[in-house]
Amino acid sequence: MYPEPELAVGAVVVDRGRLLLVRRGHAPEAGRWSLPGGRVRAGEPATDAVARELLEETGVRGRPTGLCGYAERIGAGHHFVILDFWVVPEAQARTDARAGDDADALTWCDAAGLAALPLASGLHDWLRRHGVLDRLGPD
Repeated sequence: MYPEPELAVGAVVVDRGRLLLVRRGHAPEAGRWSLPGGRVRAGEPATDAVARELLEETGVRGRPTGLCGYAERIGAGHHFVILDFWVVPEAQARTDARAGDDADALTWCDAAGLAALPLASGLHDWLRRHGVLDRLGPD
């Protein structure tokens, strides 16, 4: 039996041809690279949640500009419905970025660099389908 679905958000932050990724510090998929994000709190608008989660996990302040897409992650003990938003980072995003909260590392990754990282299940295909890869530099 599966638990009740939980609403979560993810931040798709592209700056100068690089995608902001975090290495997950906890299950599910601990040690794999993913978009920054997390659960939406009761009564919290999804756009507020994505800005909060981005700041908590990366130290980056950003402004959500629209829905990029959604994903579902269903596994033993979890069922997440994840709304992923395009987020425009503030000007100092590169210098402010630092891993925090549930992330144990972060990186700004170009298209070529994605191939070298152990990404969360299905993330590379999701990024391709939603046009994120088209916004990344070659190297």
